[in-house]
Amino acid sequence: MENTPIIITVAAVGAEVLREHTPHIPITPEEIAEDVYQSYLAGASMAHLHVRDEKGMPSQDKDIFKKVTELIKEKCDIIIQYSTGGAVGMDIATRTQGLVNKPDMGTLSTGSLNFGNEVFMNTESQMIEIANKLKNYGVKPEIEVFDTGMIDNAIYLLKKGYIEAPLHFDFVTGVRGGVRASKEALEYMLPLLPENSTWSVAGIGRAQFEITKEAIKLGGHVRVGMEDNIFLEKGVLTPSNAALVKKMVSIVNELKPITGRSVATVEEARKILNLKG
Repeated sequence: MENTPIIITVAAVGAEVLREHTPHIPITPEEIAEDVYQSYLAGASMAHLHVRDEKGMPSQDKDIFKKVTELIKEKCDIIIQYSTGGAVGMDIATRTQGLVNKPDMGTLSTGSLNFGNEVFMNTESQMIEIANKLKNYGVKPEIEVFDTGMIDNAIYLLKKGYIEAPLHFDFVTGVRGGVRASKEALEYMLPLLPENSTWSVAGIGRAQFEITKEAIKLGGHVRVGMEDNIFLEKGVLTPSNAALVKKMVSIVNELKPITGRSVATVEEARKILNLKG
């Protein structure tokens, strides 16, 4: 939609980045909540959440999710989205246990993907299991697309009634073996989406800002954060997720004379995504 405000999602921690990669990655519930809050102040209207255990390792523990969510809500009204991907190798029960907390949104990856020598598994039955849990808890799915065939899987789930329109997609680009972080890839995928869908783009590593620029110009929304990229610029580690959000806001503002689009508030983002307040 022309001039639609741009939803900036912050993906603060993820499951792969460790302190040995960057000392700035938030790990504890308090660190994650504060980083999300600072990102909210910088312009983010949605937080894509992973959590870590007391050793700093990936966890999908429902109680840790609950604590992080409560700490964030004490600070701001940012939209809360849980990852149901977790870490490679986790079973579906583990990956989805946090949904009992009823976040605003939860991810639904609609296909499997190679991650190096490992496989992020999402069989048809697993997708249906996650979709059913999202629906049972009243949580809106964000369809995670790592390659084009995953769009067709989402359409299948929609036709079968496991998920409901309008859908929101997130194109995760730049993962080796998945869809490229390119304008051409986006232009190919966009006509494949169901009518009235909304969509955002995440770029992995150095692709983060270039592909999100293309998303803005093509009418989409964007995701930034240390889950996807730990560098503010070449060779310079970002000191925080908020710094990545601020850079994204500056890009939105630079492109505004061309696009007419500004950064979405939380209220605007909820309206765009058809979320209750």
